[in-house]
Amino acid sequence: MHWYEKLNKYFPIEEMKSKEHMETLLKERGDIYHKDEGQYHVLMYAELDKFIFIDYLFVSKESRGQGLGHKVIEKLKQKDKPIILEVEPVDYEDSDTEKRLRFYKREGFEHAAKIGYERRSLATNEVNKMEILYWAPHNESEEIIFEAMKKTYEVIHTFKDEEFYGQSYQPVEEVLQIQEKQEKDMLKDI
Repeated sequence: MHWYEKLNKYFPIEEMKSKEHMETLLKERGDIYHKDEGQYHVLMYAELDKFIFIDYLFVSKESRGQGLGHKVIEKLKQKDKPIILEVEPVDYEDSDTEKRLRFYKREGFEHAAKIGYERRSLATNEVNKMEILYWAPHNESEEIIFEAMKKTYEVIHTFKDEEFYGQSYQPVEEVLQIQEKQEKDMLKDI
């Protein structure tokens, strides 16, 4: 199965970039946007000077529990930069969301509870609330993670968005905010 098909079957439509968007990122932004693919996994990520952003991580059901996800994350940790990713809030009716959060917690990720992140899906036109998780090898602050997430949104998520989707995503200021009231740590009770 093609790597895009694996991702498209696993991730909700509102979180997926188009195949053309991702292929163009790989081709035109190959200096920062990368694909790590094996028989049982697909990792799409951006590596910038000061951080890494995991765009998509898929590990097949057949290989879960065998340490593959850990190995993929460890490879990124060796770069000694903060690692950032987006996750949907816990949905107790979908056991995969809780398993995913448990996995990232075991890997040492923290919830960026001060960062608010809501964006309109160009596929469904619905506003989706997402949470930011991060691994900080040098105790980087949530403010540093916030700036890195803004950069990711501008350089990766909105890259040629009008060309691929016929419209633009919202400006970064509407999508990402530092919240005055910190949210509950979603990883605390996982």
